[in-house]
Amino acid sequence: MRILYCGDIVGRSGREAVLTYLPKLKAELSLDFIIANGENSAHGFGITKTICQELFTAGVDVITSGNHIWDQREIMSYINQEKRLLRPINYPATAPGKGFVIATSKSGKQVLVINAMARLFMDPLDDPFSAVDNVLKQYPLKTAVTATVLDFHGEASSEKMTMGHFCDGRASLVVGSHSHVPTGDAQILPGGTAYQTDAGMCGDYNSVIGMEKSAPLHRFTKKTPGERLTPATGPGTFCGTFVEVSEAGLAIQVSAVIRGPRLRNVLPE
Repeated sequence: MRILYCGDIVGRSGREAVLTYLPKLKAELSLDFIIANGENSAHGFGITKTICQELFTAGVDVITSGNHIWDQREIMSYINQEKRLLRPINYPATAPGKGFVIATSKSGKQVLVINAMARLFMDPLDDPFSAVDNVLKQYPLKTAVTATVLDFHGEASSEKMTMGHFCDGRASLVVGSHSHVPTGDAQILPGGTAYQTDAGMCGDYNSVIGMEKSAPLHRFTKKTPGERLTPATGPGTFCGTFVEVSEAGLAIQVSAVIRGPRLRNVLPE
């Protein structure tokens, strides 16, 4: 089974990168299942119903998110209707939506997708480790689902790495999001779980994590209020993580996937 995770989609450039490169990647990699983090897809802040439907039409099976999930108010009602759109599982139970879903792949196999948010340098939330652990115990690999993917949305690489080892042998892929910078540590952990600290973003890399450079430059150099952050609008680069999963639900191979004009392009061997 072949799964592709698309990193944080930032603004129009990110959406265009996904819509441009995803059809080619589906054919080249013979993909069975596609996940995308869409929490920055609506002008850099949140996601809308229209964008969700656009991504589903393009072939995305499940959309994950993070700390910007509520930035577009319309999503608070839509997320209760659309089970394929997730918010972090460790939000309060009273929050709209769900933090995991079992979806059916194109080949008819059951895929568990979990979305969790880290706590170091992030909003204070419930313990992500216990929340993830509860779901992994409820839906074990091979007996309940064919594959399990965890999008762990967080700032600190140490917390993300800890989550990878915590899930080792119990998940097919643990991949980090939120930093918008692809890391070079895609690997298979000793227990068979594929891992990458951050898949990077789908967006314009001639920017500061997807945003026009002028506002961050002002904030960091002047330390005074400046213009509002807006997404960069140059050509987008696609960044993601590819994993091939065995019948036992563990990783056979994992690789970063990069397509676009600015970064060195990478594809699985």
